[in-house]
Amino acid sequence: MGKIISSAAAISLIRDNDVIGIGGFGGFSAPDEILRELAKSFFTHGRPKGLHVVSGISPGDLTENGYGLSIIKEPGIIASIYASHVGMSPSIGRAVSANQIAGYTVPLGVYGHLLKAIAGKKPGVLTRIGLHTFCDPRLEGCRVNDKARESGREVVSLVEFDGAEYLHYKTFPLDICIIRGSYADEYGNVSLEEEAIHSEQAAMAAAVHNSGGIVVVQVKNVFKRGALDPRQVSIPGALVDYVVQAKPENHLQCYDGSVFRPELIGDVRQRLEMISPMALSPRKICGRRAALEITGGSLVNLGIGMPDSVASVANEEGISHQVTFSIETGVYGGVPVSGVGLGASVNPDAILSITDSFDIYDGGALDAAFLGLGEVDEEGNVNVSKFGSRCTGPGGFINITQNTGKVCFMGTFTAGHMDCKTGGGLLSIEKDAEYVKFKKKVGQVTFSSRYARENGQEVLYITERAVFRLEAGGLTLTEIAPGIDIEKDILPKMEFVPLISPELKTMDERIFTDKKMKISFIDR
Repeated sequence: MGKIISSAAAISLIRDNDVIGIGGFGGFSAPDEILRELAKSFFTHGRPKGLHVVSGISPGDLTENGYGLSIIKEPGIIASIYASHVGMSPSIGRAVSANQIAGYTVPLGVYGHLLKAIAGKKPGVLTRIGLHTFCDPRLEGCRVNDKARESGREVVSLVEFDGAEYLHYKTFPLDICIIRGSYADEYGNVSLEEEAIHSEQAAMAAAVHNSGGIVVVQVKNVFKRGALDPRQVSIPGALVDYVVQAKPENHLQCYDGSVFRPELIGDVRQRLEMISPMALSPRKICGRRAALEITGGSLVNLGIGMPDSVASVANEEGISHQVTFSIETGVYGGVPVSGVGLGASVNPDAILSITDSFDIYDGGALDAAFLGLGEVDEEGNVNVSKFGSRCTGPGGFINITQNTGKVCFMGTFTAGHMDCKTGGGLLSIEKDAEYVKFKKKVGQVTFSSRYARENGQEVLYITERAVFRLEAGGLTLTEIAPGIDIEKDILPKMEFVPLISPELKTMDERIFTDKKMKISFIDR
């Protein structure tokens, strides 16, 4: 049998209870042709079943429309998942939350480096990333539900090295992986030239190959050996066992419903003035206040969700060319895409793998980072990874927040439906949302304020009506929006009373108007 096989033949290679790596990152690069065949085989023959899935940012479109991991959501297919984030595949997240499958979530950078460690036959990843968060065995040890805890599997341990505490994330062999590239030749050389995100494809292929497993790659088209430009080949054919050519409908560039967008891979440059500015809203207000924390020439990370408003504001203000935005996907430069397309950028300068990008992040290269804000407690700890029984995972959040000197968390002050008005540089809350985000204690520690204090980090918490800072005594209110009443709009919406700065300021009134702010790095 040659290397070019059907999706049905690929599924016949998967055994019950296999440890299987599945590629893809959110709305991009999932091997949907093969996943659909897997689901079909399970419905028809009851196999493969009991799979132990290994994934990074699990692929999906945030809905139940049947993309990415949601294709194989049927109970019985998956026994456990070891991932960094499952929020893009709601059905898988629910299965973890309902304790139907064992769930283990790890920082995205650790996941990427773990694949490299598996490939190198190393015992694990030794790192300080995750200390004092839910990853720390003294808290949850990355086990996010009862099935995981009852399994007895230890994925991380606390060790001491050279007088300091570290976490040791343990390696394990993989039996098979199904990943995706753009094109392949008959020998199995694979390019990623039309993928907007180069996540873990190459690292996973190496990890599985060196585990003695089977590497299967889905591609758009197959050519004669030697037809691919070797400079475009990201996975050498020596690592690839089989190639599956997909139908176009199972090989979308992105799940956002768009046609192929060449501006996401650098084939064309889009005129940035063609990108429509955001309407004035709590999201834009947060983006504007956050943009005031950027300095010219800096390297900045933008997290998933609310932080993409920072890029939108910078583009509207005409300053995006003076700063390099980067995303945990390994994309540098350009203007990050929002929604299902998050993780990609319009007009990127560079597209790296997540393993290479987190080497850069972990070493402290970032000047600032803007991340989402789920829950905050009085100590300044932040939770973005688990709410009640609903588990999503940390993504790159922990790597980024523990290795960046300046960290800005962003989010609305309350969660749910909120009505507010702006006018004349003022903000008024007409109807507040019902869910309190400032908790006495967060449901899960994704960001440790203790770790931040020990490492001298500058930490801000930016909302549409107030700004807090992490200070020696705890969470401290430092700014309020013009028109906001502390006693009416802030304190009753918190489960604790924060420290209030004696130098409490009013947020810049320009943030609350429909006009451009005219932000200039020269002025700061």
